[in-house]
Amino acid sequence: MGRIGDGDIHAAFVEFRAKESDKCLSAQCIYCQSVRAKNTSRQRAHLLECPAYLNAMKEHNPDNPILHEAVNGTPTQHHTPAKTPKKRDLDTMITGFQGSTSSAPHSFPIPKPSLERDFQMSVQLNPKISVGPGIWGQRNWVSFISGHWNGRWGKGTVVPGGQDSQLIAPDLSTHIDANYLLQTHDHPPAFVAVKTDGWRVGPREILEKLEDPSQIDEVDPKTYSFRVYIHMETGDTRYLHLNTGMWIGSGVRRGTEGTCTGFSSRYLD
Repeated sequence: MGRIGDGDIHAAFVEFRAKESDKCLSAQCIYCQSVRAKNTSRQRAHLLECPAYLNAMKEHNPDNPILHEAVNGTPTQHHTPAKTPKKRDLDTMITGFQGSTSSAPHSFPIPKPSLERDFQMSVQLNPKISVGPGIWGQRNWVSFISGHWNGRWGKGTVVPGGQDSQLIAPDLSTHIDANYLLQTHDHPPAFVAVKTDGWRVGPREILEKLEDPSQIDEVDPKTYSFRVYIHMETGDTRYLHLNTGMWIGSGVRRGTEGTCTGFSSRYLD
């Protein structure tokens, strides 16, 4: 009686299989990002000592039994009477349910994602090939000559042959749809398939200069927006974490070179 419910414990973790060959699941705390083997007792012990989790409970759910046991040394013994359901507004959906008991499966705040600089890539591009006007706009084809990249999880080259199928809207906004391969400097190297999808937008006079090779180097990157989503896929066991990563990229075009900085999405403590 009074024991922390398994539901509260498991709700604070994301379960995954680090390797396909692993027989057991791993669990990552969504508040501090620490990873451990999936084990309810050990996950419970972690939450009792996790500053990020306890601080979140102090702010959003002071009646949380895990917080009570961490502070007082014993779990809560009382049962909070059922309350009249309240209308869910945007604040409660974001911050969690104030005063929820351990019986509520979602009695914890939703963690806020943050962006951290993760890698940078530079690519040499061939001159664009005009495919012609289509039903959605002008279609251009741009192929990759070569490139290089480096980041927190490695470095290497961009394999020649990647391509970007660009769609130019009537206002000159450009949709980016690129597919290419990254090769790492490992021995043997790993290969990572990358898909980049996004938009380059801005004032028409600025976008016109970006289409003119004689003026493109004079354009201040702050005068337009070049933002993309980046997805990665690999079967190499050394980089399996990339398969579930999320990145937002900021790009710049200079002559025949395209540069992109990728920011990974992580949870704030």
